[in-house]
Amino acid sequence: MSKIKFSLLSIIETIDKIELYTKEFDDSEMFYYDQKSFDATMMQFIIIGEMISKLDENFKGKNSNIPWSKIKDFRNIVNYFGIDSDEIWEIITKKIKPLKHDIFLLLKELQ
Repeated sequence: MSKIKFSLLSIIETIDKIELYTKEFDDSEMFYYDQKSFDATMMQFIIIGEMISKLDENFKGKNSNIPWSKIKDFRNIVNYFGIDSDEIWEIITKKIKPLKHDIFLLLKELQ
């Protein structure tokens, strides 16, 4: 398996975990106060950033429709500065599914 395919599959697996960890919550406040779920989800965002950092720059350049740098940099914010629960909730509810879809398309192209 190529390094790119492995990283993309890892991102999908990580998004699946985010969806699992957050599915029972209706809003950012409920999510934030469930420390275990919130912390586990934040760790998954860090992992996504790590997987993106392992992707070849040429590959990312050819697939610039995905904001690779912005997603990777988000890992640093989570890791070092913390994040506003409303902001993270917006990412979970509005941006994670489109990212998952885009990653699936990239995987399909690699086959």
